[in-house]
Amino acid sequence: MEPRTLHLLEFPKVLRELSGFAVSEPGVAACLALHPLATAQAVQQQLTLLDQTLRWVRESGFRLVAFPDFANFFPELDIAHRVLDLDALFALSQTLEQARHARELLEPYHERGWDELTEAVAGAPWPQATWSGLKRCLDSDGRLKDESSPGLFSVRQEIRSIHQRCSKRVKDFVLSENISHYLQDDYITISSDRYVLPLKVNFKNRFPGIIHDYSQTGETCYFEPMFLVEINNTLQELKREERVEERKVLEYLTGLVRQERPGVVASYDSLVQLDLLMAKARLADATGARALDIGPDLPARLIKARHPLLALHNADTQPLDIKLQEGQLALIVSGGNAGGKTVCLKTMGLIALMAFSGLPVPVAEGSSLPLWTDIFVVLGDEQSLEEHVSTFTAQIQYLARVWDRVNDKTLFLLDEFGAGTDPTQGAALAQAVIDGLLDRGAASFAATHFPALKAYALATPRVRAASVLFDPSTKKPLYRLAYDQVGASIALDVAREHGLPRTILSRAEQYLLLDGSDTSAVLERLNSLAVKRERENDALADERNALRKKRDTLEARYEKERVKVLGEVRELAQGVLREWKTERIGRKQALKKLSEVRERLEPAVRDDAPAVAPDLNWAEITSGQRVGYKAWGKAGVVLEKDERKRQVKVDFSGVAMWVAFSELTLDGKSARKTERVSQGVTAELGFTPSIDLRGQRADEALSALGQFLDASLLRGANGVEIVHGRGTGALRKEIHAYLRTAPGVAAFTLANEDRGGDGMTEVTLK
Repeated sequence: MEPRTLHLLEFPKVLRELSGFAVSEPGVAACLALHPLATAQAVQQQLTLLDQTLRWVRESGFRLVAFPDFANFFPELDIAHRVLDLDALFALSQTLEQARHARELLEPYHERGWDELTEAVAGAPWPQATWSGLKRCLDSDGRLKDESSPGLFSVRQEIRSIHQRCSKRVKDFVLSENISHYLQDDYITISSDRYVLPLKVNFKNRFPGIIHDYSQTGETCYFEPMFLVEINNTLQELKREERVEERKVLEYLTGLVRQERPGVVASYDSLVQLDLLMAKARLADATGARALDIGPDLPARLIKARHPLLALHNADTQPLDIKLQEGQLALIVSGGNAGGKTVCLKTMGLIALMAFSGLPVPVAEGSSLPLWTDIFVVLGDEQSLEEHVSTFTAQIQYLARVWDRVNDKTLFLLDEFGAGTDPTQGAALAQAVIDGLLDRGAASFAATHFPALKAYALATPRVRAASVLFDPSTKKPLYRLAYDQVGASIALDVAREHGLPRTILSRAEQYLLLDGSDTSAVLERLNSLAVKRERENDALADERNALRKKRDTLEARYEKERVKVLGEVRELAQGVLREWKTERIGRKQALKKLSEVRERLEPAVRDDAPAVAPDLNWAEITSGQRVGYKAWGKAGVVLEKDERKRQVKVDFSGVAMWVAFSELTLDGKSARKTERVSQGVTAELGFTPSIDLRGQRADEALSALGQFLDASLLRGANGVEIVHGRGTGALRKEIHAYLRTAPGVAAFTLANEDRGGDGMTEVTLK
C-alpha cells in the first residue's frame, strides 16, 4: 500500500489514536507499526483474533498495567558473564506475572475453540524455572529475600545480630556516661555505612572516637565512639559477604533467564501483542466498532458506517450506508457542495485500510468488503507551484504512474477527477477512466459535479449512482445517500448561504437561464422525493423495531403467565390427588374437584356468544369426528358423548376430557385416526399414564412426548411410562436427553426387565 494513500486517508492519525489506548511503550510502538495486510487469510486471522479478544476482555474483565520495554534487555544476555541487575530482574518478574495472569484467565475459554487468541497469549512454552526462581528470590518490593540462598540467609542473620549488639552497647554507654543531653537523637544512626551517634557539635571533643560527617545545619556531627569501631569493622566484612551472596543469587537468576530465553522472550512478546489487542478493544468500545467481514466473494457493503476519526471525537456523527449491489463495481456520488461526498469516499477508504490492518471499524452488522491489496486515491487539490504542476496535471501524472498496477484487487477513489480542465473534456476523461477500471475488474468510488458523469452513472450497467441529500426547506446537508438517482450541485444556494452579494447571485441565475442547462428544479424535486422516501424508511424501521420489542415483551409475559398457570394447575391437581390418596375425599369428589379446577382456569364464554355453534348439530356428532374447542382454540377427536348431560368426551392430542357441547365448533378438517389408547392420559386417579413412541422419528416422538408430559401434569399424575422399544437405542438416547432438561421431570430410570427393561422408561414427575 502506497504511503501516499495512507497519508491522504489519514491512516497514521488513526494509529496515533490507537496508540493512546496502549498501556506500555512497546504496545505504543506495536500500534504505530500496523499496516494493511496483503492476503485475505492474514486479514481474516487478525479479525478473528480481534473478535475473540473483544469477547474475552468483556467477559473476563482482564486489564493490563504498564510494563517496561525490554528491547535493550534481551541483548544483554548475549554478552558472556553479564549479570542482570536487581531492577531488571524485578521488572521481568512483574511482566511475567501479568503474562501468567492472562494465561490463567484464558484457560476456561480453551473449550470454545479460540485457537487464535490461545496461540497469541499462551502459544509459547512457559518459562517455569525462571518464573519460580524470580518468585522465590524476590519480594513484593523488588528486594532479594533472605531465603534466596543459605549463604545470604546466614550473613543477614549476623548483620541483624550486630545491629542488636550495637543498639545495646550504645544504650549502656549513654546511660553509664549520662550523656543523653549531648545527643541530638536518642537513637543511633548510620553514616558512611557505619553505626554512629548524632552528637551535638559543642561536645564532639568530650569522648574519644571518629567524626564521619556533619549535618547540613552544622549543629550535629556523626560520631563513632571507639567501642563501636571493631563492631563496625566486622559489619563491613559482613556487608561485603552479603554483596558476594547477592551476586551469586543474581548470577543464578540470570542463568535461568538465559537458559529459558525463548520462553521468556515469547511471554514478553505475547504481552506486547495483548497490549495491542486490548488497545484495539478499547478503540472498538470508544467508537462502537466491530470486526468487519472480509472475503474475496463478499460485496462492498458498509451499513451505518461512520468516519473513524469523526466517530472518535463526535458520538453524534451521522452514519452512512455505502453499498454496491451484486455485479456492480463503481459508485458515482453527486450532489451539492459540503454535502458529504468527500467524507463518503474517505470513509470507504479509511475503513478498508483499518479492516485490512486487523482493526475494528465503526459499521453495523451485515457490513463486508472484498480484499483490495492496493488502494489508489485522487483526492483534493494536488497542485504544486514548486514543480509547476496544475491540479489536473497532477491527477493525470498520478494516474499514469499507477495505471499498470490496477487489477481486480484494486480500489480507486476519485474525488472530482477531471475538474481542473474543460468540463466537457474532463467528464469524458472521467468516464473513460471508470470504463478502464471496470474493464480491469477494479472497484471505484467517485464524487463528481459533471452532468455527463451523472447520466453515465444512471446508464451504465455495472455502475451505481447515488446522491447526497439536502433538507428541502433549509438546504442544509443531511449527510445521507440516496441511491439510483443523481443530485444537483446547488452552487448558488451554497454561495447565498456564505454571504455572496445578492447582485452577483441574480446575474448568475440569469446567465444560467440563458444557457438553458438549468436542471436544478428537476433535481430538487428528486432530492425532495428521496428525502421523503428515506424518512419513510426510517419511520418503518423504527416501527419495525418497536413491534419487535413489543413482540418480545409479550412473548416473555406470555411465557411467564404460562409457567405460572401451569404451576397453579399442577399444584391444585396434586392437592386433589393427595386428598384422594389419604381417603379424605372419595373418587367422585376428586373428579368433581378436578372438573372445578378446569372450569376455574378456562376463560369465560362471552355473553354474546351463541349457545350452540350454528355449524354443529348434536345429533350429528359421532365418534371419530373432529371438533374445535373454543376456550382453548384447539381441535380434537370425539371419543363418546353423554346424552343426559349433553357433554362430549374429546381427545386433544392424548388428553381426553369431557367438554360441554355449547363450547364446541365443527373443526372442518378430516378426522385423524384416533391415537392408541396407551397415548392417552386417563382421568382415572391412581393409574400411571403411558405413551407408546415406537416406530416414530425423533422429532415426532419428542413433540408427542412434550404434550403427553404437560397433559399428565395437568391431570395430577405422579409418574408416567414411556415405551420406546429397544432397537438401536437412538430413540431412547434422544428421549433421555429431553427428559434431563424437562422442567416437570423429577427423575427417570429404565423399567425392570419383567416390565420391558431398556425398552421402557419410567418417569417420576414433580
